[in-house]
This record gives sequence, C-alpha cells and structure tokens, in this order.
Amino acid sequence: MNLAALEPRAREIIGRYDEPRAAMLPLLWLAQSHIGHIPPEAERWVGGLLGVAVSHVREVVSFYSMFRTRPAGRHELRVCTSLPCMLRGAENVLAQLEARFHVRPGETTSDGELTLTEVECLCACEIAPAGQLDEQFVGPLDDDTIEAIAGGAIRPPADSPSIVERQPFVSTDGPVISPRFRNVDGTWWDAYVADGGYVAAAKALSSMTPSQVVDEVSKANLRGLGGAGFPTGRKWSFIPKGSPKPKYLVVNADEGEPGTFKDRYILERDPHALLEGMIIAASAIGSHKAYVYIRGEYFRPAERFARAVAEAYERGWLGKNVQGSGFDLDVVIHRGAGAYICGEETALLTSIEGGKGFPKLKPPFPAISGLFQCPTIVNNVETLACVPFILREGADRFAALGTPKQGGTRLFSVCGHVNRPGLYEAPVGITLRELIDRHAQGVRRGHSLKAVIPGGMSAKVLAAEEIDVAMDFDSLLAAGTMAGSGGVIVMDDSASMVEALQSAAKFFAHESCGQCSPCGEGRLQDLDDLLSIARAMEGKTICVFADAAAWPVQSYITKFRAEFEEHITIHGIADCRLQIADCRPIQSAISNQQSAISRSQICRT
Repeated sequence: MNLAALEPRAREIIGRYDEPRAAMLPLLWLAQSHIGHIPPEAERWVGGLLGVAVSHVREVVSFYSMFRTRPAGRHELRVCTSLPCMLRGAENVLAQLEARFHVRPGETTSDGELTLTEVECLCACEIAPAGQLDEQFVGPLDDDTIEAIAGGAIRPPADSPSIVERQPFVSTDGPVISPRFRNVDGTWWDAYVADGGYVAAAKALSSMTPSQVVDEVSKANLRGLGGAGFPTGRKWSFIPKGSPKPKYLVVNADEGEPGTFKDRYILERDPHALLEGMIIAASAIGSHKAYVYIRGEYFRPAERFARAVAEAYERGWLGKNVQGSGFDLDVVIHRGAGAYICGEETALLTSIEGGKGFPKLKPPFPAISGLFQCPTIVNNVETLACVPFILREGADRFAALGTPKQGGTRLFSVCGHVNRPGLYEAPVGITLRELIDRHAQGVRRGHSLKAVIPGGMSAKVLAAEEIDVAMDFDSLLAAGTMAGSGGVIVMDDSASMVEALQSAAKFFAHESCGQCSPCGEGRLQDLDDLLSIARAMEGKTICVFADAAAWPVQSYITKFRAEFEEHITIHGIADCRLQIADCRPIQSAISNQQSAISRSQICRT
C-alpha cells in the first residue's frame, strides 16, 4: 500500500480547489482506485493531506455508499431494485444472480472474482432492470446478460457502450437539445462547432452585457429543469452585484431521481452544449470558477464531459482571457460517491466542501452565501444546455415552443410498463397521455394503464383517468402533483400499489441524510395516521426531502386506499410495512409525532 506514490497526484487535485478540504471526495476516490477500498491507513493519509481529523474523514467515508472500507471482488456488479427496475422484474433478476453466482448482496464469490451489490436507482431506467458492472451500465438484465457476465464477456472500457447495454429509443428530432443525440459515441468539437456551437457564447462575450444575457434568458421563460422550476434568469439576477467575494457557478449533475435519465444523455452525447451554457451563465453572473458535480455512478458521462472540457481549454474557450474577451473561466469536475440527497442544492454544496451531504438551512440562499460562503448559482444540466439555443435562436422562439409561463421543450424520461421506454424531447405543453400513447407507444399489450408518476418518484402519483394534463410545471401543480425532473414512471394493471409505495419508501429511507424526522410502518388502522404524519412533514424540515418522502404516501394511499386496505386485510400487518425516511416503526413515529414536529419547526426558524 504505497500511498506516498500518490502524493504528486493528490497535490495536483488539491490545487484545483479554492479550499483544500474540498478535495476530500476526489482524494478518497484516488485512494480507493489505488487500493480497491479505503482502509484506516488511507483515511489517515487523506486527513493528513487536508489537515482534518481522521474522525471527519471516517464520517464522510461512511456517508457515501460507493466508498468501501473492506476489500471487494475484482469486479463489482451493482443491481438496481428501485421502483422502475422493480416494475421490470428486478427482484427475480437478483434472485437469479444469487443462484448463478452463489452469493447474496454484499458478498463476494469464492474465487474473489465478483462482488454482488444491491443498490438504489442507477438512473438507467430505460434499460430496466438495470445493473452496473464496474463502470459500465448493463441491461436489461436477463438470461443472456447474466451468462455474458458469468463468462467474462463484458469487459469494455467505460467509454464504450457495452455489448449488452441495448440502445433504447432516444429522441433525435427535437428542436433544442436532442438533434446531436444521434451520435452514441458523443458529439465532439468539430461536429459541435459545425452545428452552430459556441456562436451563442461568442455573442454573450462580445456583444452583450451580463444584464442583457439575464434579460434574454428571462424573456425566454426558461425554468429550472432539475425539478424546482424556478425562473432561471430571475435566479441569476439574485447574485449581489457589489460583493467582493468570488462568485461560483455550480452545475448539478447529480441525477438520482428514480425514473430520470435525461442529464446522462446530455453529458454523454452532447457535452459541449452544457459547457457552452456554462460559459454564458458564468459570464452573466460574473463567475470565474465553475464546479460540475457529477454523480459517482456516472463514470462514462464524467469521462466524456472531461473530454469536452479538455477540448474547450485547448481551443481557448476556457482558462484565461477566453477568446480574447478578457473573461476568465476555469472548470472543475467533482464526482459524487453515491448519495441521492446531494441532488438537493445545499447538500451538494456541502459535499463539494468536503463534508457529508447535509442540506443547509435557508436563508441565506446560495445566491447570497453558497459554496465556501460565497455567492453561488446552482443550475441543472438540462437547464444550462438550453441556454445556447436561446441566445443563438432568440428568446421569442424558445418561449413560443412552450406555454405562456414556461418556454421551450424538455427531455422526458419514460420508463416502466410501456412498450418503448426511452428519452423524448417534446414541448412542455404536451399532455401526459400523448407522451405515453404516442411517444412511448402505450402500455404493454394485454394490460391497461393504472397509474403514472409524472415527475420522478418524488411526485404524487396520478390515476389513469388523470393523465389528460399538460406536462409543464404549472399544469401539473394544478393537478396536484409536479413536473419535477420529467421522469415518467408508468404502471399498468399488474402493478401492486402497496409494493410500489413500499419501494418508494425504501428508497427514501435509504437515501435520507438522517437530520430530520418522522417516519413509520403501517397497518390498517394506521393509514390515517400515515396521512397525518405525511402532512406534518411537509414544509417542516431542513430541505424538501421530507416532502418528497411524504408525497408518495399521501397520493398512493388517497387514490388507491381500497387496495391498501384489501392487502392489509388479506396479508396481515407483517407484509404491509411502509418504511418512511429512517425506517423507525410507525408506533414510535406516532407517539413522538409532536416532538418531531417541534424539532422540525425549530430547524425551520
């Protein structure tokens, strides 16, 4: 274990960050890639380099699911069992793998070749049931895939599609983002520039003031496409003009919402669109340093985006005096390590700063005090990828593609019980019914539609008769749910809503940062208590994670209550455990409800 040999590389990594402690995650990745796991010696090494206590390093290691503290096999197969994969038979696949390799999740084969790991959403829902072998997505997992893994046939480099990663349907004819998705190997410098790339960035740097750029983005009615739907131009305008502190642009590429896989395709197939949007955004807010936080499971997307960044540096679009404009911009790629909560913007900032992904109390909001306590704008990948189109084609054209309050198109991830899972670019005013029936070609033959989650698993579920609704933020909000991340999970009449909610609750239990309460299990007489607790959770915790955990409980039980009551009556209490947030029994949650709410109210103030 020659960690000293890694020190030159470690010093180079530390030098990228404005504060040394922010290099925590990349140094832990460096140690794990060298050793295979992170033993105590590596924790002490990282702590020594960063000047932090070993106890802090240990708590960071223990927080992120992709860091290992024990040796594993030469290869690791991660199998997703979250809701989109569950709907496609993930539990049966996991049982097949256990039988084929004679191990259970968390165990390694006797020859040390393979470690089997059960994980929450990989955001490869379009190839569900999905897995990841080392750095490569594999799926749909079936008999052929399993035998290929067993025979050692799947060993391509991370940047190449796997021989068994079957290509799903991906839209390539949308007006804003998807045309360059045609090339599965990625769109690189020459092709991007030939298609009008960097024209918008040149315009922003040479002939527009920052306020004019903000005004144009505002006029386009571009809203945040990571889930919140906040007007992008307005968000940029919150950066204080007279602050002497550095200003940061942070890109949220920690895509982790079950049912969502749109940002991965931008990073893999059109990374320069994101990069050009970043240059425009950074110039508009006066930022000279941008951090791109890419989820740990996104190995190939991170590599491809890094290639685009290198191309931009080589051609003078990043670094000092970009294109002779006098504007400087550096980009740092920062990889997460497996924590859904880091998709929340303040948790993401805490993670970059070298800590556990704990959300922060707001206010102050990141635009005032964000990364390293400096003014910061956090934008989603898809949001920024739309910006070059707006400046190149005009705000009016982008606005006209959408609704009066939300311009443009968006990428809709559609998965579950549909004939053609895939990624579809469509105007935001498209109806959910049209998206399912025309684009995804309807539910499977012999089945009828039962329920749809329209905006990622956090969104409240809609019943089959409620899908004649437009997919923009305001229309879905009026329908009692949300557009969220644009992840559409379709369930036909074969789906058990009890199992679906149990899967959702299990996900939120696993991914909670653990700061807030309450939580619980359910039985027949507790359905109303669950609804009461869920209502008490909304808006009363540090971040919106509790709302995301509460909304499925509310909507599933309200709209499909008869199914829950029937299930409990037939199967009894033992088979109807609904775990929420941190898996404590509902009896405890109910008895402690008032104190939990009191603690949460204190957190809000």
